[in-house]
Amino acid sequence: MLTVLGFAMIATFLVLIMMKRMSPIAALVLIPALFCVAVGQGAQLGDYVIDGVGKLAPTAAMLMFAIVYFGVMIDVGLFDPIVRGILRFCKADPVRVVVGTAVLAAIVSLDGDGSTTFMITVSAMYPLYKRLGMSLVVLTGVAATANGVMNTLPWGGPTARAATALKLDAGDIFVPMIPALAVGLLFVIALAYVLGRRERKRIGYLTLDQALAPEASGETVLVDSGAGGGKGEGRATRRTGAGAGGDAPVESGADAADEDAGTPGFQGLDPNRATLRPRLYWFNAALTVGLLTAMILELLPIPVLFLIGAALALTVNYPRPAEQKERLAAHADNVLNVSSMVFAAAVFTGVLTGTGMVKHMADWLVGAIPDAMGPHMALVTGLLSLPLTYFMSNDGFYFGVLPVLAEAGAAHGVSPLEIARASLVGQALHMSSPLVPAVYVLVGMAKVEFGDHTRFTVKWAALTSLVVLAAAVLFGIV
Repeated sequence: MLTVLGFAMIATFLVLIMMKRMSPIAALVLIPALFCVAVGQGAQLGDYVIDGVGKLAPTAAMLMFAIVYFGVMIDVGLFDPIVRGILRFCKADPVRVVVGTAVLAAIVSLDGDGSTTFMITVSAMYPLYKRLGMSLVVLTGVAATANGVMNTLPWGGPTARAATALKLDAGDIFVPMIPALAVGLLFVIALAYVLGRRERKRIGYLTLDQALAPEASGETVLVDSGAGGGKGEGRATRRTGAGAGGDAPVESGADAADEDAGTPGFQGLDPNRATLRPRLYWFNAALTVGLLTAMILELLPIPVLFLIGAALALTVNYPRPAEQKERLAAHADNVLNVSSMVFAAAVFTGVLTGTGMVKHMADWLVGAIPDAMGPHMALVTGLLSLPLTYFMSNDGFYFGVLPVLAEAGAAHGVSPLEIARASLVGQALHMSSPLVPAVYVLVGMAKVEFGDHTRFTVKWAALTSLVVLAAAVLFGIV
């Protein structure tokens, strides 16, 4: 009974948010509450929610102060040179922009923290997507999938969990998986190229001078590349707006960008905004590098690091209390959206775990494996890692399900190392799970509806995971 209700709860949640019948926050709270009552455990709902909130509170605190920190870094202009450099490299070509998104997300993912990766990637790439009128779900989809592949780093979490759960060395699990993960990353870059071609065909491309022109003139001319017409006859679509002033651009023409391009307050790379602090550029750069280094070395808990970092960034860049209050107010919307989503997700995970739904779902899936598949338990583990890491937390999968899979594999001569390696392949899909707090940072900063992100990303992320699994089998890794 709990198995059926668990799957029904997850399916109801996904259907409602993808059809936009409910907001993610409402769905994360109301649906599990109703199902908790349905299983006859309504009296324990409060305990389940408090337990879930307690477990996710440090994550919520980390996200709140991380958003403030990186928001201030954007305000002071720390990422402006990066954006300009990427723009010059991309030459305002949508293909290069999307490929650049994948490469940047993969590089930044080396810090092992998904939230930080998404903040830096969106901060750098968002202005380019807005300026060129590109689809923002492409940004979130490519960034999430690239980060998912890189999330398998030993200090990223899943590999360490697998090693701990099966009492193995993390290096023995990860190092042999490098070729398969490299194939997965190359696939993400190839996918980015294909998606970029689609965007180029849809909106055309700008010359470099035209892309930079709006900063001064407040006007963008989109030049159709002719790819859609087949005759090579370009036509112009003019977008006008107050560029540096940050007013919403007014668009006209058949190839006008999507409605997200009219987001109020978009300033792009305005070189004259009042919040810039060019004299403190190297201080801010050193502070950011030091913060990320301390996070990787685990000198302090991540929430504490970002709390201290945000306080330092505000105090040094904006010494007047009135200025600090103004900067906090400027980022309050993002902070509220993300933190409220995390606490709402705590209700979902609290009920899913507290009622025993997760355990019954996992036991049912493991029990449904035919005996004939015993010698192929590594392949089975890889396939199961896709839905299981999407529908439950990494802790639930690696500490609750993986030991059972490893025990079943051992009975048929499959080593725990192979099981552990195969368990990593679902991470590309996991990073778009509604149970991952970092994904709310991604969609929140990119101003994308979570349902739109899910509908666009899940199929590509699942395909990426399958490519990693196929490569691992082909190379004899699992």
